Amino acid sequence: MAKRKKEQTYSEAQLISLFGLDKTKVATPLMQRWLDSSVALDIYEQTLFRKVLQNAIDNIEAWAEEDLKMNFIAFILDLANMRSSKYIRTFFDKTIEAEVEGYYLKTKTDFIMGRGILDMLQTPYFHFQEYKKEKDPNGDPLAQLIEAFLIAKTLNKDNKPLYGCTVVGRLWYFVTMEGKNYCISAAFDSTKEQDLLQIIAILRKFRVILETELM
Repeated sequence: MAKRKKEQTYSEAQLISLFGLDKTKVATPLMQRWLDSSVALDIYEQTLFRKVLQNAIDNIEAWAEEDLKMNFIAFILDLANMRSSKYIRTFFDKTIEAEVEGYYLKTKTDFIMGRGILDMLQTPYFHFQEYKKEKDPNGDPLAQLIEAFLIAKTLNKDNKPLYGCTVVGRLWYFVTMEGKNYCISAAFDSTKEQDLLQIIAILRKFRVILETELM
């Protein structure tokens, strides 16, 4: 029996304590390999990139959460090829849950990518959490991402690493989890051209990792 059957919101510190997690901001080999990415945009992509970047520079401070998703994040995910194919599926606002080491965990992720068939998620490997502010009334984005990782580890049953990111306004942070250890990257400012190109490169590289190593 799980120790808690009712839904509960956990802080990052509580998750570390409950599940014996270890956190680092020093890039692990897994994280460094992921971050060491480059990208070349074609002419169409360069045009879209410039429009999206300028729109963010002009408006990102005024956007509410849904505005940020629709006017910016959706285009970045498309430029990064984070879209569905036959066996790779993407899901928005997907709720996942599992009993993890006796604790019932349930969370909604803004975006999930992994193996699946049509609307059925089988093994999630990438999780995305987005918030307008550092701390939102509905929770802490990093804590929810770590909770999603713990749920995915239980559902996947394969001990493969998990990848994800949190977006707080203009700042993107990439996160990996191996076993009980999770690593957080430095912030990438999506209103700076080189940072935004690197964000796209890192996301595109995950697609390659998913196809060649995780599936």
